[in-house]
Amino acid sequence: MSQEIENLIPHRTPFLFVDEITSFSNETIIGHKTFDEKDNWLKGNFPEFEYIPGTILIESMAQCGGAGVKLLGVTNGLFGLVSIDDAEFYAGARFTDQITYVIQNIRLSEKIIKQSGIVYVKDKKILKASWMCVKIQ
Repeated sequence: MSQEIENLIPHRTPFLFVDEITSFSNETIIGHKTFDEKDNWLKGNFPEFEYIPGTILIESMAQCGGAGVKLLGVTNGLFGLVSIDDAEFYAGARFTDQITYVIQNIRLSEKIIKQSGIVYVKDKKILKASWMCVKIQ
């Protein structure tokens, strides 16, 4: 599946943090990621708890949103993350947990993408945030 995601966004292993997009519409994008043994380099953040770093979870939400927007065909080009707003963490996500991203599209234009999202492990909400990306190329 990561090969399909690589066709949508410029990120590559080990910095590709989306496994698949399972649903996308102008309103909502849903995707998934399971961090596994190939992501062991991230475990140094909280080694005693084996939590996935929060900054990585925010980045993975933005990657999921970007891949979904590309699937929609709404815009073209390379976008960069320029702001993160209202990030709230409720719990940690552990390696081998399947993470689900539910992304809401707030604004989609040729130059600006504004989204918000919630990260779930099973039915438990662990993070919510909003962010903006702008076209850089």
